[in-house]
Amino acid sequence: MRVLHTSDWHIGKRLINRERLDEQAEVLDEIVRICDEENIELVLIAGDIFDNYTPRAEAEELFFSKIRKVAGEKRVVLIISGNHDDGVRLSAVAPLSEENGIYIVGNDRKPLPIAKEWGARTIRPISSGKGYAVFENQQGEKAFISTLPYPNEARFKEEKSELSYVEQMQKWIAEGESGNIEGLPSIFMAHIFVAGGAVSDGEREIDLGGARAIPVDVLPKSDYIALGHLHKKQHMGKGHCYYSGSPLQYAFDEVADKSVKVFDLVHGGVQNLKDVPLTSGKKLIRLTAENVDTALSTLDLYPDNLVELTLILSKPLTSAESQALAAKPNLVSLIPQVRVEDTLEFQSRKNLSSEELFNAYYKATYGAEPKEELKTLFLTAMQEISEE
Repeated sequence: MRVLHTSDWHIGKRLINRERLDEQAEVLDEIVRICDEENIELVLIAGDIFDNYTPRAEAEELFFSKIRKVAGEKRVVLIISGNHDDGVRLSAVAPLSEENGIYIVGNDRKPLPIAKEWGARTIRPISSGKGYAVFENQQGEKAFISTLPYPNEARFKEEKSELSYVEQMQKWIAEGESGNIEGLPSIFMAHIFVAGGAVSDGEREIDLGGARAIPVDVLPKSDYIALGHLHKKQHMGKGHCYYSGSPLQYAFDEVADKSVKVFDLVHGGVQNLKDVPLTSGKKLIRLTAENVDTALSTLDLYPDNLVELTLILSKPLTSAESQALAAKPNLVSLIPQVRVEDTLEFQSRKNLSSEELFNAYYKATYGAEPKEELKTLFLTAMQEISEE
């Protein structure tokens, strides 16, 4: 059975205030092409479909239009909810999506409906229980898949259990794994934080100080473990345990190396595992410039990137300089950094005049003497304040 593993689409996510729906549409189309070229039968999406619980209408429209293409006419897609998803809201469309070969597992982990007939699809679920399902293709190959959507706070409260976080996770994992009574080739798909995973700036306090980290040895002994939650693709522990990573860079510290996992699941386990690169979307880079002229010329060298620019300043930006930088469409974030070349010796400010205080502050901040017109403006304002 030919399988593709992806996660963390975060449809609707912006980069600061930069809209990225076009990039997301482009990369999802690329995933569709990969599915076609690689003859994928089963697509696994390990959570965080959307970027928040109440996605914008434009984000939902993009998801529904693209997920149908991912499923195509013959494939099946299995989705679990992530920490950014509202599991109830996401799975509410299940009765309609299942008609298109798209199965969604929310926090309740309800059994999937069993397909009585093949129809046009070459793969279907033939049995299912709480947190697991068995899929079979027309060649008679079967795959057992247990699922663990993101375990949010509401889900823990519903359990009313005295178990620790890790113990509760072990319980849920065991519930799903218990369905593999035939000893079939198996996949465990979860949206969790495994201890030791590399986190980027784009992921929000992902492990709560380590309290919600799952030791890798808690995970089941599945042939393949398909993880979602972390945006950097990475291998965890031993065996075939992977975060597929997000399809786009969502923070400037994320590497540009994005891909999906593709493999064959057979009776002997996993074969032909590979990363298929994703090339769509703009690449995020960090640049540094020593002055405004250099910044402007440097930005022109990267017209197809989204840039975070650190600009070294020895004086405040003029209005014209600010406008010139703002006009660069690839500049997303500007970080001014003041260069201080001289170190002021400590002296009491008690006997300093307003002019001396202003001179000292300006030089300490910008490493240069203030212009006379700026100093005059400051002193005039101070005089007006003192006269009120």
